[in-house]
Amino acid sequence: MFENLTTAHLADACLRAGVPVRCASLPPVVAGWRAAGRALPCVHVGSVDVFLEAYESAGPGDVLVVDNGGRRDEACVGDLAVLEARAAGVSGVVIWGLHRDTADVRAIGLPVFSLGALPTGPQRLDPRPADGGLVRATVDGFEVTRDDALLADDDGVVVVPLARAAELTTLAAAIRDTERQQAELVRDGTTLRDQLHFTDYLDRRRAEPGLTFRAHLRAIGGAIEE
Repeated sequence: MFENLTTAHLADACLRAGVPVRCASLPPVVAGWRAAGRALPCVHVGSVDVFLEAYESAGPGDVLVVDNGGRRDEACVGDLAVLEARAAGVSGVVIWGLHRDTADVRAIGLPVFSLGALPTGPQRLDPRPADGGLVRATVDGFEVTRDDALLADDDGVVVVPLARAAELTTLAAAIRDTERQQAELVRDGTTLRDQLHFTDYLDRRRAEPGLTFRAHLRAIGGAIEE
């Protein structure tokens, strides 16, 4: 899923398709790690058992999405939870919160994305949500469910409706290819301004003050902004 795409390509595809952009700045523990797959959401309330229960229903390549409320006073995922995720066939772990056991997580090799690291684990045990904590996760203010897919890389995480993943993949690939062609032309001496007829845009904007650069790009088939 989302092969050879970046989160930036996918986010731009969402803009182009009119799909709400759900993204979060969650860097990988190791630069270059990426994960893609169906979302496997869970809400952490202080105990690892919610992860183990989530793994019971995991499909091959799912990405565990852990909602720990963005807390920075505890790490909610450590090496054992990540090791068990790999054993369950999960392809990555995304944490709206912190992780620990960084050296061990690196050694395990399963991509993990979080807000950062902290040595201490939870010192609390709160009640599970009424839905059991395995139905939805909240990440940076937006909701993630089993009806979603996600892509995570060095830039963070983008979540899209699973039902539109194929459509958005095709659109994102077209944007990627256009931008690669533009980059090659710049390297060969044709400036981006020339490629995008920027002087023409400035002339048109003088005559049409309401003209946006994005509308101009759409008219000429550019893809620099989306």
